Amino acid sequence: MKNHLKHIRHFFSSSICVLTVLLLITSCYHQKPETHDAMVTYSAKQIDSLSFQAKHHYTNNYNFIVKADSMPLIRQQPEEVSALLPTDTIYVYKHNHLVVADIRTIPSDSIDSVWIQVARDQHTFGWQRESVLLSKVVPDDPISQFISTFSDIHLLISLVIVVLIFTGYVTRKLMRKNAHLVHFRDIDSFYPTLLTLIVASAAALYAGIQNFAPDVWRHFYFHPTLNPCSVPPLLAIFLSSVWAMLIVGIAAVDDTFHKLPAAEAVLYICGLIGVCAVDYIVFSILSLYYIGYLLLAAYVYFALYRYATKSGTSFICGNCGRAMRRKGRCPHCGAWND
Repeated sequence: MKNHLKHIRHFFSSSICVLTVLLLITSCYHQKPETHDAMVTYSAKQIDSLSFQAKHHYTNNYNFIVKADSMPLIRQQPEEVSALLPTDTIYVYKHNHLVVADIRTIPSDSIDSVWIQVARDQHTFGWQRESVLLSKVVPDDPISQFISTFSDIHLLISLVIVVLIFTGYVTRKLMRKNAHLVHFRDIDSFYPTLLTLIVASAAALYAGIQNFAPDVWRHFYFHPTLNPCSVPPLLAIFLSSVWAMLIVGIAAVDDTFHKLPAAEAVLYICGLIGVCAVDYIVFSILSLYYIGYLLLAAYVYFALYRYATKSGTSFICGNCGRAMRRKGRCPHCGAWND
């Protein structure tokens, strides 16, 4: 009972710290008075722009950053390109900021009928097909940039992390033959298990959004937010799970350092990161093919069963005060407990 109360105190203290930081970094803003859409008169060009935004999720005055090494822009009009007339090309380069200046549809273009005019400054502007443009730029928002970067190289990074963690764990295992690892030789804390379950569920949900609501994710990519209350329900659940990862992760790290010596705690946390990386890779990929959801149910059962049967401690050593799973010789100090 005391251990459970201690866990609860650690969880709430960690949660309060995170919420305090969020409140400190959150700035106030002044919201302009809203005017009902029925009272606004739109021009034909504005109507076209709103129609384009509803389908493509961006429109005039939207900001991008170049993520490719370079991107060509055509100075002449798109119609001249379709007519195979001579054109001039200028280049913008990586990390250049661009703004959408104009949008045009060219039905005669067999490659891509949508052309976008972007400008870096008043002297550097030009046209490019939308398909080419979107492959070489990213929205000017840190969250969108994170999504773009992580989507491109997340498998490679995760695999590298797994290999490094696995190598470190095996080395430690060979040296001491007594290393801790979540799900297998876990510590007496539910936070690491809970963190792995949240990561696995969030990965499956992420794949589900891509499968069943791709337009919702595309809109989120162009207009990201970390506020679960301002997005559709499916995204709200996903964002809530992201915040839950942060809070439970802090609680897991804090509890690990309270239960293990520093060197063992660092190794255990590295192993936990490795397990979470594997969970993310497995469930985000397999859930795209629906088998991930069945696997997720089996994984939840496995994780809870392992924690209930292998991680609980019912006894405390009378000599050193450390937790023990059963009566007998204390694994920490060697004292015998009857």
